[in-house]
Amino acid sequence: MELELHPDLEPLRFLLGTWEGAGVGGYPTIEGFHFGQEISFTHIGKPFLVYASRTWLIEEDGSLGRPLATETGYWRPRPDHQVEVTLAHPTGIVEIYLGNVAFNRVELVTDVVARTESAKEVTGGKRLYGLIGEDLGWAYDMAAVGQQLQSHLSAQLKRVS
Repeated sequence: MELELHPDLEPLRFLLGTWEGAGVGGYPTIEGFHFGQEISFTHIGKPFLVYASRTWLIEEDGSLGRPLATETGYWRPRPDHQVEVTLAHPTGIVEIYLGNVAFNRVELVTDVVARTESAKEVTGGKRLYGLIGEDLGWAYDMAAVGQQLQSHLSAQLKRVS
């Protein structure tokens, strides 16, 4: 049985599905790298999207390497094309993003970053998700470990379901 999409989710409908592809990462404190990624946006008929992402290293020879980051969360549309996003990371970091949705594009900026005592120091982030033709492109800027907000990750993904 297919669940009916809650009407509040209409501006985020373009995100629904499972997306796979590849991206690049880098930061002043690490070596650059290539990664594979799978993102899913699903719903259960309520006014939020369920989000999950997992990534893995792509080795220099193109083979799949070790698992990298994973995150899960919820995307909650608000009035006037606003959106709230909560993300949890198994590394002890929780983020709350606020942003807006327009023309198959979502821009998000951290409102709160909380972390456990053992987590890496992350102090802020900015994310952009949007359609590039039929693909989903996204970019993540991060402020962490004494560095100011700057580019960290980006990827282009194809819808697989």
